[in-house]
Amino acid sequence: MPDMPPKTKKTIAPVIEHLEPETIESVYVDDEQAEDTITFKRSHFYSVLSILTFFAGIVVGYVVWGTDLLPQLGSGSETAAQANGPVIEAPVTAEPEFVRYDVPSEGFYALGPADAPITIIEFSDYQCPFCKRWHDEVYEELLAAYPGKIKFVYRNLPLTSIHPDAQSAAEAAMCAGEQNAYWQFHDKLLSSEILGTGAYTQYAQDLNLDISAFDACVTDQKYKDAVQADSDFALNLGVRSTPTFFINGLAIVGAQPLDVFKQIIDKELAGDIPN
Repeated sequence: MPDMPPKTKKTIAPVIEHLEPETIESVYVDDEQAEDTITFKRSHFYSVLSILTFFAGIVVGYVVWGTDLLPQLGSGSETAAQANGPVIEAPVTAEPEFVRYDVPSEGFYALGPADAPITIIEFSDYQCPFCKRWHDEVYEELLAAYPGKIKFVYRNLPLTSIHPDAQSAAEAAMCAGEQNAYWQFHDKLLSSEILGTGAYTQYAQDLNLDISAFDACVTDQKYKDAVQADSDFALNLGVRSTPTFFINGLAIVGAQPLDVFKQIIDKELAGDIPN
């Protein structure tokens, strides 16, 4: 994985008064009713990441990586329980701050034009119920709403401490990618509740893949290191929840509805968000 270039940050106005961090010793995540605790590393996410909402054309709120600011917007994500780190709490303020993070998209599986004006990078987990929900409810509608304008990139963040099949599913998808069936396999994983070696073989058969080659790839864990590198990058960047998205470097945490994505994309296409 190439070294990450420095992030580019433009501050509209100083908006954060940081409180003393607390260290999370453990995080419990219940799939039925997830506690939306999002932690991140001070060295990478010392500033909040903002998402626009609008009232009479004026920005009045934003989604942050932190806790207790807009907890309702942090819903729809699962926390990386294995990652400990400080929690930064930020008070609500009048002016938003926009921070862009340089997240590489080249060399990863992508849909859409390479030169699209909008690049959306998703860090996700095939066993995460919120990731499945976003895939079912938002994914296709979002791409259809902006034909030819979105490059969509999928990157892996398997939360292995709570999702034992997430790592193998990510590896299996990349094995299917060897036979030009990555996205078809990706969709099968996210549209099914069944994961595991037997399920992967069945999905490969459904897609008419070379089963011997596919099974050998899965058994040998050919893409174990590639998936781990993705996960390490995300955690080092400060990502702690799935799904987490970057729209041209602006972060959205959780399975947010279509309108949240459209607000950011429309403003980005109009050039209204500082670079």
